[in-house]
Amino acid sequence: MNLQTRRTAGTAAQPQGFAPCRKIVLVGLMGAGKTKIGRRLAGRLNLPFADSDSEIEAAAGETIEEIFRNRGESVFRDGERRVIARLLAQPIHVLATGGGAFMDPATRALIARSGVAVWLRADLDVLFARVARRGNRPLLQQGDPRAVLAELIERRHPIYAEADITVDIGEGPPELTTNRVITALAGCARALRLPGSEPGSAPGSEIEQ
Repeated sequence: MNLQTRRTAGTAAQPQGFAPCRKIVLVGLMGAGKTKIGRRLAGRLNLPFADSDSEIEAAAGETIEEIFRNRGESVFRDGERRVIARLLAQPIHVLATGGGAFMDPATRALIARSGVAVWLRADLDVLFARVARRGNRPLLQQGDPRAVLAELIERRHPIYAEADITVDIGEGPPELTTNRVITALAGCARALRLPGSEPGSAPGSEIEQ
C-alpha cells in the first residue's frame, strides 16, 4: 500500500503550527478504539491512515481470526512484525496497531526509531463492554473473556507504559479522545523532532480524562 495516496476524509483543523515530524503510532489493548480514533486523527491532521491488522489480512488473504486458527499466534506475530516494519518505512502517517504489536521488542524499537507511540489507555469495564459486542477476538476465545482481558491488562500495561504519550479514554465520544490525542501530540517535543535528531529519549506525557 502506498500511504501517499491514501488519506482519510475529514477536516484539516489542527493546533496552530502543529505538524508531526514522525509517524503517529496508536497502541493499546483491543477495544481501546485505535482504529476509530486513528481514522479521525488522520482526518484532522490531513495525514494518511493505516491499520496494521487490515494490512495483515490483505497480505495473508485471511482474517485475523482465521490466521490464529489455521496457522497459530506465532505465525501471526511474525507477519505482524514484518507488516508494521513495512508500514513504518512509509512517509508520515497515522498507524493503528494490534493489541499485541507493542509487546514485541523489535517492533517497539522500530516505532521508537521513526514514530511517536500513543497509548490509548482504558480500564477493564470499558474494554470489556466494547469487545463483548464482537465475537471475532481470537485471544478472548481461550477462556472467560473478562478474565482473559484482565490478564492481558496486567501483562501488557507495563509495556504500553513505555509509549511516549498516554491518553486515558472512557465512554465519551470519539471526537473527545481525538482532541486529547492531538493536544498531547502538540505538546510532545519528540513528535516535533525528526527521527534521529533528538539527543536522547524524551519523557512521555499523560492526558487524563
